[in-house]
Amino acid sequence: MAISIKSEREIELMKEAGRILALTHEELRKAIKPGITTYEIDKLGEEVIRSYGCIPSFLNYNGYPASICVSVNEEVVHGIPSKTRFLKEGDIVSLDAGVIYEGYHSDAARTYGVGKISPENEHLIAVTKQSFFEAMKVAVPGNHIRDIGRAVEQYVLKFGYGIVEDLVGHGVGANLHEDPEIPNFETIKKGPKLKPGMTIAIEPMITAGDYEVDWLDDDWTVVTVDGSNAAHYENTILITEDKPIILSQAEGLEL
Repeated sequence: MAISIKSEREIELMKEAGRILALTHEELRKAIKPGITTYEIDKLGEEVIRSYGCIPSFLNYNGYPASICVSVNEEVVHGIPSKTRFLKEGDIVSLDAGVIYEGYHSDAARTYGVGKISPENEHLIAVTKQSFFEAMKVAVPGNHIRDIGRAVEQYVLKFGYGIVEDLVGHGVGANLHEDPEIPNFETIKKGPKLKPGMTIAIEPMITAGDYEVDWLDDDWTVVTVDGSNAAHYENTILITEDKPIILSQAEGLEL
């Protein structure tokens, strides 16, 4: 396993990629409303990314046909945008996006409510988001990848939610997916030790029911087997000598 340790220049490029990605997510957040199509969300995201002179990380990546992964309700990740899929009041929608700035990627995901959503859905989204921040607490030098997964698992299981195991976080940098893999659950092996200069995407994918997932016939869209709703929260972070830094953020914007 070759884990890339980033130089100061590489980190600066990734910070800028992350800033632009955060601005993109903010524009998408403001656009989420009943009646919008998932296709319109994708087109807006691509437009914003390209307006900064950047390239969408996901477009044509391994054949994926869009710039923004738009996943609704029981869809966990990799939902393909469609002109015929309209968001409805009460839906929840997960948006996963990536930006390439001068050859370096940033990767981040958010789950939003469409109009007024149920308290159950609000809670699922909140727990998923907080589980990322629980992981951040242990993403420090000397700890191992297993510590990140353990932190997510210990927090999420208190609420009786499912943790998707078939999909994991990952390293990120000059490539969208790099070593190491970052599970959201405790593994038997410790995994690699965290070191300053590592850049990783931590991305809890949490379900309101069972953890089992399946792929639709499009070979991309991942759904819960039991039909329960799912939420997704992700940021690209930098391991430092001290506390980790979130790279996929912009000044003045909420995470």
